[in-house]
Amino acid sequence: MTIVPEPAKARSRGNIRRMRDRVQVRVSAGEDPSTGERIILTDSVPIEVPGNARSEREALKAAEKLRTRMLADADELKVARTRATVGALLGRWMAQHEIDATTRMTYESQIRMYIVPAIGDVPLVLFVRDASQRLETLYSRLRKCRMLCNGKTFVERHAEKGPHDCAAAGCKPHVCKPYAASSVRSIHAILSGACSAAVRWGWISFNPMPSVRPPAKPRPQPRPPTSEQMARIVEAAWTSSAEWGLYVWLSAVLGARRGEVVALQWEDVDLTAGVVRLDENYVRTNDGMVLKDTKSHQMRRVSIDAPTVELLRQHREDCAGQLALLGVSLTDRTWVFSAQPDMSRPRDPASLTRRYGRLVAKLGIDTMLKELRHYSATELLTAGVDLRTVAGRLGHGDGTTTLRHYAAWVGSADTAAAGVIGGRMPVLRPVDRS
Repeated sequence: MTIVPEPAKARSRGNIRRMRDRVQVRVSAGEDPSTGERIILTDSVPIEVPGNARSEREALKAAEKLRTRMLADADELKVARTRATVGALLGRWMAQHEIDATTRMTYESQIRMYIVPAIGDVPLVLFVRDASQRLETLYSRLRKCRMLCNGKTFVERHAEKGPHDCAAAGCKPHVCKPYAASSVRSIHAILSGACSAAVRWGWISFNPMPSVRPPAKPRPQPRPPTSEQMARIVEAAWTSSAEWGLYVWLSAVLGARRGEVVALQWEDVDLTAGVVRLDENYVRTNDGMVLKDTKSHQMRRVSIDAPTVELLRQHREDCAGQLALLGVSLTDRTWVFSAQPDMSRPRDPASLTRRYGRLVAKLGIDTMLKELRHYSATELLTAGVDLRTVAGRLGHGDGTTTLRHYAAWVGSADTAAAGVIGGRMPVLRPVDRS
């Protein structure tokens, strides 16, 4: 007679053990891919009367039911770890999130360089539980060094491969450069938006991001050139090239962004009415240079003075003469500022930034191209132009942004206003108190 051996009893998952006054249940849920630590789910059932046989049996039965529920939770956690990670959420969210091209380029860069390497493999189930600790630690490290170094000295980039003398080859040691607070807040905004979507899609039960504290919002500190410095800058630019001088002049007068000025076509310039229309921005994206709407997504008309109108009229005549030599006519769709002989493409804004940097460096002035926008705002506010008008010229949605950036100059204009109203009040005779 053949004896068929009984199949080996399967090893039960999880473990139940008797504690002092309770029965503890422990279930393994695998490893945390971000730390390599084992995830253990733990819970317990109290024993109503420790030592009493009936109470002990009831506690064990309840512990078995608890173990079954915890095993189901562990299985869900394992599925989440492979299918619903922070990286998977960001990929899904970016695919359907509607943002302009330049913002998308920034978001994709930050996700690729900072978010995915740090927490991309973390399951959403775990991320929701400890988002504050994970992210505030990441934010703190980024604010110390954007490369997330450990504080030890090392050579960041070797000039040559293989054994060599670093000093002779010019290899440079790593220097910590903190990631800007505004950029860290951008990372926070990305994760907040993705987690809000995850709640709507049912991936997570709640958004943990409101409990995470991002770096404080940096206070704007514009440093526009003085009137004397501005005169030197415009004169030097004009001496170099009439077109280059006009670009610097017009940027200061309009208070426009660099991409808005280079996106101007002659149809945007009304020399009769003395008005310039700003409705496009020339920016760099992952697909190259493109024309898009302005940063505030609104068109604005900015008035210009008579000298500026005359400069633009002369520039138009010069452009028409240049095109005539090529057998081409100037039209309303011709670019106002172009490096091409036939003016078929606007200038690259980045090249203008570099050119301006070289110009002011030669003059010994510490400023940047974007400060021309600040110069326009501060000069107008200091002269007493009302906040709403200045906000409209800059393209701010309301005066809040303008006030936050230029509060100091608004204050000086307010002081002048106090003198004006005080000067219009009647003179009061001193009261005789004797």
